Amino acid sequence: MSLQLKSLFFILQLLALLISISSSDPNPQFPCQPPHFNSYPFCNTSLSITDRAQSLISLLTLEEKIHQLSNNASGIPRLGIPPYEWWSESLHGVASNGPGVNFNGYVKAATSFPQVLVTAASFNRTLWFKIGLAIGIEAKAMYNVGQAGLTFWAPNINIFRDPRWGRGQETPGEDPMVVSAYAIQFVKGFQGGSWRGSGELIDRFERKRALGGYNDDESGDRLMNSACCKHFIAYDLEKWKNFSRYSFNAVVTKQDMEDTYEPPFRSCIQQGKASCLMCSYNAVNGVPACAQGDLLQKARNEWGFKGYITSDCDAVATVQEYQNYTSKADDAVALVLKAGMDINCGSYLVRHTRITIEEGKLQDKDIDRALLNLFSVQLRLGLFDGDPRKGQFGELGPQNICTIEHKMLALEAARQGIVLLKNEKKFLPLDRNVVSSIAIIGPMANNISNMGGGYTGFPCDPKSFYEGLLGYVEKASYASGCSDVPCDSDAGFNDAILTAKKADFVVVVAGLDLSQETEDHDRASLLLPGKQMALVSSVAAVSKRPIILVLTGGGPLDVSFAEGDQNIASILWVGYPGEAGGKALAEVIFGDFNPGGRLPMTWYPESFTKIAMNDMNMRANPFRGYPGRTYRFYTGNRVYGFGQGLSYTKFTYKLLSAPRTLSLSGSFTGSLTEKILHQGELDYIHVDELTSCDSLSFYVHISVANVGDRDGSHVVMLFSRAPKIFEGTPEKQLIAFDRVHTSSYGSTETSIIVIPCDHLSIVDKHGKRILPLGEHLLTLGDLEHSVSIVT
Repeated sequence: MSLQLKSLFFILQLLALLISISSSDPNPQFPCQPPHFNSYPFCNTSLSITDRAQSLISLLTLEEKIHQLSNNASGIPRLGIPPYEWWSESLHGVASNGPGVNFNGYVKAATSFPQVLVTAASFNRTLWFKIGLAIGIEAKAMYNVGQAGLTFWAPNINIFRDPRWGRGQETPGEDPMVVSAYAIQFVKGFQGGSWRGSGELIDRFERKRALGGYNDDESGDRLMNSACCKHFIAYDLEKWKNFSRYSFNAVVTKQDMEDTYEPPFRSCIQQGKASCLMCSYNAVNGVPACAQGDLLQKARNEWGFKGYITSDCDAVATVQEYQNYTSKADDAVALVLKAGMDINCGSYLVRHTRITIEEGKLQDKDIDRALLNLFSVQLRLGLFDGDPRKGQFGELGPQNICTIEHKMLALEAARQGIVLLKNEKKFLPLDRNVVSSIAIIGPMANNISNMGGGYTGFPCDPKSFYEGLLGYVEKASYASGCSDVPCDSDAGFNDAILTAKKADFVVVVAGLDLSQETEDHDRASLLLPGKQMALVSSVAAVSKRPIILVLTGGGPLDVSFAEGDQNIASILWVGYPGEAGGKALAEVIFGDFNPGGRLPMTWYPESFTKIAMNDMNMRANPFRGYPGRTYRFYTGNRVYGFGQGLSYTKFTYKLLSAPRTLSLSGSFTGSLTEKILHQGELDYIHVDELTSCDSLSFYVHISVANVGDRDGSHVVMLFSRAPKIFEGTPEKQLIAFDRVHTSSYGSTETSIIVIPCDHLSIVDKHGKRILPLGEHLLTLGDLEHSVSIVT
């Protein structure tokens, strides 16, 4: 290259860098900017959050107030307040879906963790918290350089009720207890509510806080970012037959609402302290979710929600335009604001609120109530504390994004989330010293575009499954077999078969991508798409050895054919494993990591697709041929069960201690004591009739022994079976889980606390939580232990 060309090349690189830097504002606008706008009471950090928010509201005109009711809130130049975009996304990494985030400045990428369903398969609370914290740090860092907001609409904590749901991949699975636990940990980490185990960066924050360097007024009410529990409530259908999420009416019993649909949101608010709640598109029992005043107020008044409530995008418009719940726009506006919603994703409130007020259907106080919630969250985030670069997290920047620590965390999450479903004759792991060649086949085998699933940004350093295997063998070959995941043609089969014949070992990657399951798109079938099944079987039939089948995607698949095929030795589910998925899969296949993930959802047979997707009932009804849903109530056949997952080693349990009898004597209210005296023996007791649930708690002490020749981590899952005192009692329910690491031929002890009112109770048809008396069976693998609850 000539000197002139080198100089030109250098100039072009410099121009590109300058353009990149210019897209991130080096002098960002922020409220309370000195010297002209920092003397307002709402800028005074010595005042309470409420006083500051009310002060700001008092200064606004009606028109200015109305223009704050959209996700794209208008600026108020006369007060020095710039516009603010409420909508940013961070489901499993800072994502590019919302308009609040851009990757066109200093920051070009962010760590892409596995899709939530895969992370949930780790059953590791500590991991969930660390991921939430890492994403929160990167989100705040992007805010500090003007590439993100501070309000992110994640996590998705709807129950994965139906295997066809296109967004089930975004959730932590089908069990309310697991979904609740995930919500708590993710939100705590993301909002910065707890700093344990978070590395050197957070240690520095802790030291500065201890020295009085940070002003945490109102008892630690401050937020690093705002997380949002969505979609409230009973939202789990995109588009099935004539049903659409925009007009669907979810008919939910009081029983199912209390024990399935509500618990994740209650936990997200009460224990996670989420600062945002998103109401969903669908109606619930005939009333649009964003107009469900009883449910929205339940969140605030009963659960203690302290934050803002946003609609899903254009969900207010759907109240009138799709659901026809109101005939006029102003009626829809009045309905949702009076119900307790605060902000609309979209422009509907901005366009229709003034006329609603003029017609007397809404008053200024209704707007002020919403603004108090909105501004309070912004104040807790420090948006009115002056220059964010001088604030509590002002030192965060591009250097805190795509760090070695975060990329290693993404790798660890992918490792822990991979589930081994079949391993005949201990085919896996492979010995890299005896594998001279390997072929990897399938449309997702060398494709990085869908490794993260829905709501993905720009990953730091993504690697495909093929690229991951290249680090382990001298000779690796690849053939797609199908041109894409829909696999409508077998034109590429011959190439795949020839490639497989030449290799010592063969890996076939099959399953789903976002062409099959995503927002606004549900599946019709649980089988592998198109001709994928034929591809798998054809390759397996000609390979020198039995093949390894790797399954991608979130939704359950009916792979019964593979489970029974002797030419398929091993089956691994990797879901959407994120940017480090290629490396993680290779490590599992070659034994550098011992898989320990468990399925967070039931895998149903194809026959389940005969069940109406719009049927929201969880419990089985044999009189109408309805098999129920999820492992707690489903009575049909399974391809794989909830919690299923193998290891390269073997674990056994020993119950060290647990009570045999639990007496409720002395824990009764006066009314219950009188009832016992008059009625004698009871079958159950209402939980709210017990004076102290915490005092009834007990521990189950367990020893987990690794009796194999490989170290490994193991998910301990403790289930309970309650006495079947009425129809609809769960078949079983998970009451506790823990992930423990145990060395080869070693043992690890763990203790699980059981709170009877929470863990051993069930819900009656009236939606009331009751504690059955009599024998409760605790199960841990093949181990069983009965606990009798007596009065």
